Amino acid sequence: MPETPQELLLYEVQTEGHHVGMLRSMTEELLGAGWRLTLALDQRPEAKARLGEQMADLWAETKVLSARDARGWVHGRGGAETVAFCQKQAGVKRVFLACLDEVASNCWRKAAMGWMPPASLRGQFGGLYIRPRFLASPSLAPNPWLKRLGFWRLVKGGWLRQVLFLDEYLTAELKARHPGEPFYFLPETYPAPKKVDRALARERLGVPPLACVFLFYGGAYWRKRLDLAVAAMEALPADSQAFLLCLGRQPDNATLARDLERLCAAGRARSLNRYVSLEEEELGFAACDFVLVPYEKHFGSSGVQNLAATHGLPVVVSDEELMGRRAREHGLGLLFQSGNVQALRACLEHAMRTGADERAKWSQAALKYATSLTRAAFREALLRAVGTLP
Repeated sequence: MPETPQELLLYEVQTEGHHVGMLRSMTEELLGAGWRLTLALDQRPEAKARLGEQMADLWAETKVLSARDARGWVHGRGGAETVAFCQKQAGVKRVFLACLDEVASNCWRKAAMGWMPPASLRGQFGGLYIRPRFLASPSLAPNPWLKRLGFWRLVKGGWLRQVLFLDEYLTAELKARHPGEPFYFLPETYPAPKKVDRALARERLGVPPLACVFLFYGGAYWRKRLDLAVAAMEALPADSQAFLLCLGRQPDNATLARDLERLCAAGRARSLNRYVSLEEEELGFAACDFVLVPYEKHFGSSGVQNLAATHGLPVVVSDEELMGRRAREHGLGLLFQSGNVQALRACLEHAMRTGADERAKWSQAALKYATSLTRAAFREALLRAVGTLP
């Protein structure tokens, strides 16, 4: 008799930033390994449209259920209870969260106080933990202390089947200190960029053909510090060749909107303040010379920094935590003191002064680093963690 396909609930309720791309990669690899998947997703109209842009061809191979009701609220009481609700709806045992952070803080704090997840999840759930700050930066403050206590209580109690991290250094440290625990490193993966003519990309996006273009890409949440990039641009001479290209939805911030509009009116910036399509993403990376990653208090990996590497583009990046360490160790571009406008301005000026040889060196380093972001490495790590590989 043929072997019964293994069943798994893949849970993801976010559609911003990297979430949909990661969900697609996971779905493809799990399907390819023989898993029968039920996807618990946000099925409200806007979210469904975003998912459909990258996932529509996979709907026929999966079952889909809504993790949110019509009002946008998750089913059940939130956290692990919502995951267990979807687990029951799907009729499966195994659960994998494409973003464990969605329930982690709530789950860990409850466990610290003795309130464990629903019994159906014991030994059956795990996922990708994107921002485990309390593990990398131990603190005695009440909130991280509670989360750390609860997390280790669940790990030692056999509740978590696997925990994947995007930080290679943190994973190695945890595995060395806690051998035998279900910790795995997941190398990120990105599709090979399309070859787009730079002149055409600049024309399509309304970017001056001879400018030195700095791309700020993605949702401009506070920690990503678009305001810092705007301030650094304004600090440059009015006749500077620097041009700021902003692609992605910006926060509701009147001061930032005013300052950015002033740059746009002066012909020194261009902004698409909305959700950006994959085609527009490709145009943006093709049109730019450098990618800005001026994030502040950003924990963990940066998808934008990794995307820059796949396009062979140097970054101007905050010198903090994992982003700074990767940029320094792999020679990915210029680093500046996090949150310092004048330091960022100096980096922009340095970038514009660089010649072809130095830019080629950065490009080669970026492309070399990008070889670690292969789909094959992602596949092997994911399937080994989920349990398909021996």
